[in-house]
Amino acid sequence: MSVKILYFASLKEHMLKGEDQLDLPEYVKTVEQLKDYLSENDPLLKEAFEKMPRLRCSVNQEMATDRHHVKDGDEVAFFPPVTGG
Repeated sequence: MSVKILYFASLKEHMLKGEDQLDLPEYVKTVEQLKDYLSENDPLLKEAFEKMPRLRCSVNQEMATDRHHVKDGDEVAFFPPVTGG
Protein backbone atom coordinates (compact mmCIF):
# COMPACT_ATOMS: atom_id res chain seq x y z
CA MET A 1 0.00 0.00 0.00
CA SER A 2 1.36 3.41 -0.94
CA VAL A 3 0.35 6.60 0.88
CA LYS A 4 1.41 10.22 0.74
CA ILE A 5 2.27 11.74 4.13
CA LEU A 6 2.14 15.54 4.54
CA TYR A 7 3.68 17.53 7.41
CA PHE A 8 2.53 21.05 8.30
CA ALA A 9 3.58 23.99 10.50
CA SER A 10 6.05 23.21 13.30
CA LEU A 11 6.01 19.52 12.36
CA LYS A 12 7.21 20.42 8.87
CA GLU A 13 10.02 22.47 10.41
CA HIS A 14 10.92 19.58 12.73
CA MET A 15 10.99 17.08 9.84
CA LEU A 16 12.90 19.43 7.51
CA LYS A 17 10.52 18.40 4.73
CA GLY A 18 6.87 18.75 3.82
CA GLU A 19 6.00 15.29 2.59
CA ASP A 20 6.88 11.63 2.10
CA GLN A 21 5.61 8.96 -0.25
CA LEU A 22 5.70 5.62 1.56
CA ASP A 23 5.03 2.00 0.78
CA LEU A 24 3.50 0.52 3.92
CA PRO A 25 3.37 -3.06 5.12
CA GLU A 26 0.06 -4.86 4.83
CA TYR A 27 -0.62 -4.79 8.58
CA VAL A 28 -0.93 -0.98 8.63
CA LYS A 29 -4.67 -0.42 8.36
CA THR A 30 -5.46 2.55 10.64
CA VAL A 31 -4.03 5.97 11.44
CA GLU A 32 -2.88 4.63 14.82
CA GLN A 33 -1.01 1.76 13.18
CA LEU A 34 0.47 4.23 10.69
CA LYS A 35 1.72 6.44 13.53
CA ASP A 36 3.24 3.40 15.26
CA TYR A 37 4.92 2.31 12.02
CA LEU A 38 6.27 5.81 11.37
CA SER A 39 7.58 6.08 14.94
CA GLU A 40 9.37 2.75 14.63
CA ASN A 41 11.00 3.67 11.33
CA ASP A 42 11.77 7.38 11.61
CA PRO A 43 13.52 8.79 14.70
CA LEU A 44 12.47 12.37 13.84
CA LEU A 45 8.81 11.38 13.66
CA LYS A 46 9.05 9.36 16.86
CA GLU A 47 10.46 12.44 18.59
CA ALA A 48 7.76 14.66 17.05
CA PHE A 49 4.91 12.36 18.12
CA GLU A 50 6.34 12.31 21.66
CA LYS A 51 6.91 16.08 21.86
CA MET A 52 3.64 16.99 20.13
CA PRO A 53 1.04 14.55 21.53
CA ARG A 54 -1.84 16.74 20.36
CA LEU A 55 -1.01 16.49 16.64
CA ARG A 56 -4.07 16.38 14.44
CA CYS A 57 -4.51 14.14 11.44
CA SER A 58 -6.52 14.22 8.25
CA VAL A 59 -7.02 11.56 5.60
CA ASN A 60 -7.82 12.83 2.13
CA GLN A 61 -8.36 16.34 3.56
CA GLU A 62 -10.96 15.24 6.13
CA MET A 63 -10.26 15.20 9.86
CA ALA A 64 -9.51 11.69 11.09
CA THR A 65 -9.14 9.88 14.39
CA ASP A 66 -6.62 7.16 15.20
CA ARG A 67 -9.27 4.56 14.30
CA HIS A 68 -9.71 5.88 10.75
CA HIS A 69 -8.83 3.29 8.10
CA VAL A 70 -5.99 4.06 5.69
CA LYS A 71 -5.97 2.59 2.20
CA ASP A 72 -3.79 2.57 -0.88
CA GLY A 73 -3.46 6.00 -2.47
CA ASP A 74 -4.59 7.97 0.59
CA GLU A 75 -3.11 11.32 1.54
CA VAL A 76 -2.48 11.52 5.28
CA ALA A 77 -1.58 14.87 6.84
CA PHE A 78 -0.23 15.57 10.33
CA PHE A 79 -0.37 19.05 11.84
CA PRO A 80 -0.45 20.74 15.23
CA PRO A 81 -3.73 22.20 16.56
CA VAL A 82 -4.39 25.61 15.06
CA THR A 83 -5.78 28.64 16.81
CA GLY A 84 -6.77 31.92 15.29
CA GLY A 85 -7.45 35.36 16.45
